[in-house]
Amino acid sequence: MPTVFDAAGDVDTAAIRFNVERWMRTDLTGVLALGSNGEAPMLDEDEADRVVAATRDAMPSDRTLLVGTGRESTRQVIAASKRAAALGASAVLVRTPFFFKAQMTNDVLTTHYRAVADASPVPVVLYNMPQTTGVILTAPVVRALAQHPNIIGIKETSVELERLGQFVASAPDTFTVLCGAAPVIYPALVSGARGGILAAANVVPELFTRLAGHARAGRHAEALALQQQLTPFARLVTSVHGVAGLKAAMEMAGYRGGIPREPLPPMSAAGAVEVRAELERLTAIPRP
Repeated sequence: MPTVFDAAGDVDTAAIRFNVERWMRTDLTGVLALGSNGEAPMLDEDEADRVVAATRDAMPSDRTLLVGTGRESTRQVIAASKRAAALGASAVLVRTPFFFKAQMTNDVLTTHYRAVADASPVPVVLYNMPQTTGVILTAPVVRALAQHPNIIGIKETSVELERLGQFVASAPDTFTVLCGAAPVIYPALVSGARGGILAAANVVPELFTRLAGHARAGRHAEALALQQQLTPFARLVTSVHGVAGLKAAMEMAGYRGGIPREPLPPMSAAGAVEVRAELERLTAIPRP
C-alpha cells in the first residue's frame, strides 16, 4: 500500500486507516505496509512506526499485516523488525541491501538473512527486486535460506518467470512464493506462486482476487482474460508513472492517495488522463 501524506507532507494516519478499512471489506487476505510503493526509504523511523500502528489498528486480527523492514545494515533490519513485531506485524518483508551491491555476494546475503531471521520475533519473507536494487537473490541462496524455520517465503518482483519457477521447484512446501509483478500474476500462479503482492490491487482489488480465484479453480480462460485486461493498467501505475500514478489512480477509485514525497514528482495532467481512461475501462468489466 502507498503511504498517504497530508497537505503539510506528514503521514496521514486517518487516510491510511480509511484505505485499509475499505481493503478489508474485499477478499484481500492482507496488506503490505512500507514496501517500495509505500515510499519506505523516504520515511523517518518514527513515521514508519506510525504507518504500521495505523495499519494494524484498521485491520481484523485474522488478516495478515506484512511490514517492509529492509535497511542497509543487518543491525538496522533487526531493529526495524523488532519494532514492527511489537506494533502487530504478522511477518516482515526484507529487501536485499544494495548500496554496497558489489560486495553483496551469495555468502554475504545468506549470512545477513539468517541473522535477521534468528533475531526477528515474527517470520521473515525475502524480497527480491533486482530491477531496483541491482542485487539478485539466486535460486541456490533462496533454497538455502528456505531451510531456516523463521524464513517462510519470498516476494519475487520480476517478470522473469523462470526464476520464480526455480524458487517454487527448489524450496520446501512450507515456503511460500509470492509474485510481485501484476503483468504476470496469472502465469505466476500457474507456475506455483501462492499469491501476489501487487501495486495495482490497491485500486481494483476485486479484479485481482477474482483472477486468483479463477486460476486456482482451473478456470484458465477466465483468468487469462482478466490478466490481459489488467496488464495495461498495472503497467501504467508502476513502470510508467510509478508511485504518482498509483496514488492518482487510488484517488480516482475513491481511496486516499495524495501526492508522493519529494523528490518524487506529482502526477502529470497527461498521465492522469491515461490512468483514468484505463481505470474506467476496468470498472466497466461486468461483475460475475
